[in-house]
Amino acid sequence: MKITCVGGGPAGLYFSLLYKKAHPDAEVTILERNAPGVTFGWGVVFSDETLSYLEENDGPTHEAITRSFAHWDAIDIHYRGECLRSGGHGFSGIARKELLAILEARCVELGVVMKHGVEVEPADLLGSDLVIACDGVKSKLRDAHADVFQPSFDVRKARYIWLGTDKLFDAFTFYFEENAHGMFQVHAYRFDATTSTFIVECDEASFLAAGLDRATTEESIAYCEKLFAKHLDGHRLLPNRSQWGAFPTVKNERWSHVPADGPPIVLLGDAAHTAHFSIGSGTKMAMEDSIALAKALEGVARGGLAVALGRYEEERRPIVERTQKAAQDSLQWFENVKRYRELEPIQFAFSLLTRSKRITFDNLKLRDEAFAEDMRSWHERRVPAARSGAPAMFTPLQLRELTIPNRVVVSPMCMYSAVDGLPNDFHFTHYLTRAIGGAGLVMCEMTNISRDARITPGCAGLYLPEHRDAWKRIVDAVHASSQSKIGIQLGHAGRKASTKLMWEGSDRPLDSGNWPIVSASPIPYYPESQVPRAIERADMDAIKSEYVRAARWADEAGFDLLELHMAHGYLLASFLSPLTNRRTDEYGGPMANRMRFPLEVFEAIRAVWPEAKPMSVRISATDWLPGGIEDAEVLELARALKEVGADILDVSCGMTTPQSRPKFYGRMYQAYWSDLVKNEVKIPTITVGNISSADQVNTLILSGRADLCALARPHLANPHFTIGAAIEQGWPHVAIPPQYGIVRPFPRAATGG
Repeated sequence: MKITCVGGGPAGLYFSLLYKKAHPDAEVTILERNAPGVTFGWGVVFSDETLSYLEENDGPTHEAITRSFAHWDAIDIHYRGECLRSGGHGFSGIARKELLAILEARCVELGVVMKHGVEVEPADLLGSDLVIACDGVKSKLRDAHADVFQPSFDVRKARYIWLGTDKLFDAFTFYFEENAHGMFQVHAYRFDATTSTFIVECDEASFLAAGLDRATTEESIAYCEKLFAKHLDGHRLLPNRSQWGAFPTVKNERWSHVPADGPPIVLLGDAAHTAHFSIGSGTKMAMEDSIALAKALEGVARGGLAVALGRYEEERRPIVERTQKAAQDSLQWFENVKRYRELEPIQFAFSLLTRSKRITFDNLKLRDEAFAEDMRSWHERRVPAARSGAPAMFTPLQLRELTIPNRVVVSPMCMYSAVDGLPNDFHFTHYLTRAIGGAGLVMCEMTNISRDARITPGCAGLYLPEHRDAWKRIVDAVHASSQSKIGIQLGHAGRKASTKLMWEGSDRPLDSGNWPIVSASPIPYYPESQVPRAIERADMDAIKSEYVRAARWADEAGFDLLELHMAHGYLLASFLSPLTNRRTDEYGGPMANRMRFPLEVFEAIRAVWPEAKPMSVRISATDWLPGGIEDAEVLELARALKEVGADILDVSCGMTTPQSRPKFYGRMYQAYWSDLVKNEVKIPTITVGNISSADQVNTLILSGRADLCALARPHLANPHFTIGAAIEQGWPHVAIPPQYGIVRPFPRAATGG
């Protein structure tokens, strides 16, 4: 085949040499706009894993790179006068200019045609069987077919400048310095015998306060040299067409295009996607793209290109999306680093190391056991009544006069198995089993304050005296047979009421037997759903009194904790989200108005709920839709709830409308908002969202992202999740019923976590 690569960066060069090596008869041409030897930037980073890929795919390239790189396995974090080092991370740096020279030399050796100084025109591509668009973030070739590729650009607010320095680092180094203008951080690493990369980054407020938006490159360098003088030890910062920028996260809906009147085009590297520099190198991703594309094209004739390009995207897209998810978590940490300024240095460092969720506590323990143990023991010392050697998940949490014995929560999950709100033997068995399984707190499902407040005919309630008595039977059994605490979640379904059981059609309207529904505004959930009536002041008073009655009965039933449901598009949530609140009275408009009625309800419940018992509130911290609730509004709500007596916030997301979908889904994917609320508002939080292992619980608690971790599906699959986690970690001090004593002895001594 005749293949033309537009762009002579690492993506185009590495693909070309791999393809030409596998197909010596192919005609491969690279068209590069820059002159030979002209490149910008400093060093690039490869993990040990990536280097092994390079070795597998082209030994000579790997050998040349490894002769030139600088290797380290430690990360140094300088914060508040301390330097914390974590080992075992395994990275290498190489000058970008040197890397390009190595790749280009290998291309020439294999017979790839290299043309520099070429501004590509459509005519240059005629006659090609395949065109590789690897011309970077601002790809002209991609943008010429934007209607097909559908690129998107998330330009971040933090600012950074890519500099070099003649100071040599023996670890990947982070510096954090705060001055009158704000907080600034540095990502620095050595990449050859004489030079290191030195990226300075800050949030927009710090950037503007320092006047860097008006500064020349020379003035910016002088500012950074002064700010980081104690770390530079007299060494200078060096420019290479360096200027302040904002990082763009690039995505494309499609990566290939087979036009009717021209050669097929496929995107490679930064033209297809980007990931923030704080998790590694875009060069790494680009070269891994090249490997995947070259393999997808093995043995493919001209007529099979469309299938091969689809195979390339099918293989690479999930990997890239996972990388972009990790990069999103990482860049958000650095964008909001001021949030963590009050953390002690060791927790600050652990939070940094685990920011992308690729490193967890167990993973860090494999890399650097001493650092991991220091982190665990630091947490243990901070928790009153924690046992010596306790894994983080097995330390207690005190809320008012309630002591929750460990950090595992059985998340509230509707069972749709009640009759007219009455919990029955299914509920008794369900909740008792999970309490015996060792969870610190068992949360009962959303329990409705009236018959009309139910989501479905099968939803549990607390609106009749017999409901209170049935719940008391469950609570008493939990207290008698376990050390678990038990909480109840009170709610009103609002516009999501009067719908089918989950397995019959979740959130879909009943075929018959509907009851009237209410919401903040008369907006149906689905177009075919019943239209709710906008509640008026008299309705608010009646509903508030139903909440109060249910709270009194919850106390009489013996519940240890009460949670008020203000999330997931139900009645109180419908006031909070601008997507569902279109009111023009004092309960609509700005957040201060939208949260007025939900706060009224909370205060009414808090007034009758015993002072010694804590209250939680579940909130949806994002709607995942344009025009939905914003972070600033979430913080406003959280501060107001703290002020009126909330003890802990259960930070969930979405489900406001049928269109709500996570932008990124993965392990612990909602932890960002728990972290946001906990560290900005200084209130304990419960985090949720695809938490599935003891390691993840330990990581979230130790990093200060949450105080409790709520697990749903894992507890459905394994009611004894917590006991299993104790056995796995060799922790003997978990409540196990004497009838289950056969599970002892534990397999190994406690190792922390």
